Amino acid sequence: MESYRGVPAWAAALVGLVTGAVAIGVSWLVAGVVKASAFPVLTVGNAVVDLSPSWLKEWAIGTFGEADKAVLLSGVSVVLAAFAVGIGILAFRDLRYGHAGLVVLGVIGLAASLTRPEAGLPDVFPVLAGVGAGMVALSRLVRRSVAAGSGAPRPRPGADSETADTPAASRSEDEAALHPASGQDGVIVTAPPIMRAGDDLHSFDRRGLLTGLLGGVVAAGAAGAVGRLLSGGAEVDQARVGLALPSPATAAKPVPAGSDLKIRGLSPFFTPNADFYRVDTAIIVPKVEPGSWTLKIHGMVDRPIELTFADLMRRPMVEADVTLCCVSNEVGGPYIGNARWLGARLADILREAGVHKDADMLLSTSADGWTCGTPADVVMDGRDALLAIAMNGEALPVDHGFPARQVVPGLYGYVSATKWVTEIKVTRFDRDEAYWTPRGWSAEGPIKTQSRIDLPKSGATVPAGRTTVAGVAWAQHKGIDAVEVRIDRGPWRQARLAEAPTADTWRQWVIDDWEATAGEHTIEVRATDATGYTQTSEQAPVAPDGATGWHAIRVNVA
Repeated sequence: MESYRGVPAWAAALVGLVTGAVAIGVSWLVAGVVKASAFPVLTVGNAVVDLSPSWLKEWAIGTFGEADKAVLLSGVSVVLAAFAVGIGILAFRDLRYGHAGLVVLGVIGLAASLTRPEAGLPDVFPVLAGVGAGMVALSRLVRRSVAAGSGAPRPRPGADSETADTPAASRSEDEAALHPASGQDGVIVTAPPIMRAGDDLHSFDRRGLLTGLLGGVVAAGAAGAVGRLLSGGAEVDQARVGLALPSPATAAKPVPAGSDLKIRGLSPFFTPNADFYRVDTAIIVPKVEPGSWTLKIHGMVDRPIELTFADLMRRPMVEADVTLCCVSNEVGGPYIGNARWLGARLADILREAGVHKDADMLLSTSADGWTCGTPADVVMDGRDALLAIAMNGEALPVDHGFPARQVVPGLYGYVSATKWVTEIKVTRFDRDEAYWTPRGWSAEGPIKTQSRIDLPKSGATVPAGRTTVAGVAWAQHKGIDAVEVRIDRGPWRQARLAEAPTADTWRQWVIDDWEATAGEHTIEVRATDATGYTQTSEQAPVAPDGATGWHAIRVNVA
C-alpha cells in the first residue's frame, strides 16, 4: 500500500479539486471533438432532471424560475467538488483509493450518458478520457506533494549540530518525527512531518505541491477552453447572426394601431426576444449548426422526408403572430409571451409526406433528446402551425430553438413547441409517449382561458385617487371577447380591450378610472373567450394540464 498520511488536509483537498478540474477539462475537450452533448457534466445534469419527480421540477421552476438550470448546475458542481475533495484525501491514504473514487465517478457518468435517448458509442469517450486524465493527474500531484528524505530533525540556526542531534540520535527515526528534540538551552527543534510510501520515508513538499497544482489548473483551463471552442458555439452564433431571412410568401396581418395600449408597466403586445420566457429541460442549450441540421419526418407516412436547413429556407414562408404559454405557468405567472414568427407551414410538409388516416400524434424530438407529443389534427386544421426559423424579425435566438422549432397556436408548449427540432415521428397516442406524459401530465394540452393583472403590482403601495388597473388575457385560437375586474368583491366592471389582430395572440385590457381610497384592497380579474366561456374561479394547480382560477392581487393605498 502506497500511503502518504502526513500531508495536511488542505493540501489533499486542493489535490482532489485540481484532479477533478483536469478530468472535467479533458472530458470537455474530447466531447468537443466527438459529440458536444456527451460532456459528462451535461449528461449527469440531464439525468438528474429526468429522474426528478414532477413535484420537484415544479418546485424548482416556481422557486428559481428561469434560473433553475443554473441552480441545478451549481448543485451538480458542488457535489462534484465535494466528491473530488474526498478523492484527494483518500489518495493520500492509498493512491488506489483515489483511483477507485475516479472510477466511481466514471461509472456514474457512463450510466448518465448511455441512458440518454440519443446515446451512442461517442458518448463513452469523454467519460473514459476524463477518468484516465484524472488518474494521471492525481498520481502526479500526490507524488509531487512529497519529497524523499530521512525525516531527521533539522538543527536550529546557530545551534551546535552535534549537540542538537544528540537527543534524537538515541531514538528511532519514527520517534524523532513524533517527538520534538531539545537542543541547547532547552530550545525545541521540530522535525518535518514524516510519511511512509511503502518502506520509504517522505516529507511534505509544499513547493512541489504548488507547482503541480498550478500546472494542473493550466492544463484543465486550456483543455476546457479548447473543448468549448470545438463544441461549435462560436460557429453557431456566427451562422445565426449572418443568416439572411427570406421574405414571407404570406405576411402577417397588420397589427392594429390599438393593439398596444403603451401603458408603462403593462406587458407590450410583442415580447422582446431577450424578455421571452424560457422553460425547457436543456441544462446546456444545444448549439446546432444550420449546415448540419436536418429534420427527419417518418413513421406513419407514405413518403418519409428528410429536410436540410437549405431545403427549409427555400419553402414558402409564413408570418404569424402567436402567443406561447407554458403549462407550468401559475395563475398570474410570467411564463407567457407573444412574438411574430416566420416559418414554413408544418401541415404542408406533412401532406407531402402523406400522413396515414389513423395517425393522431406527432412525436417530435429535439437535438438534446427531449420529446413532445402534438395532436396531429390540431396541426392539420388550418391554423398557423409553423416550423419556425425566425422570431420578431431576427433568426431564432439559440435559447429559443435555433435553427428551427415548432410553433403551434392554442397548445401549451410541452405538447407543441419543440425547440431545436430534428425529428418528427408520425404515430399514435396509444403507441408512443412523449417526455412529460409518463410523468403524470396530460397527453393533450389545450391552453386554458386566462387573464393576468400587470399593474399595479401585487403588494405595491399606490397613491389615493384615480388609478390604472391593466393586464393581459389570452385564449389562443379562440380569442378574448371580454375582461372584467372587481375590487374588494364588489360588482364586476367591464375593462376596455385593446385591439387584437388574430385570435392566436393575447389581448391587453385596462380600467383607468378606479378611484382608489386609503387602505388595503383586493383586485381580481376574469376573462371570457370568443366561445362564451368565462374562466372559472376554481383554483387548480398547473399539473396535469394547466392552472385555473382568477388572478387576484392586494395593494395598499396611501
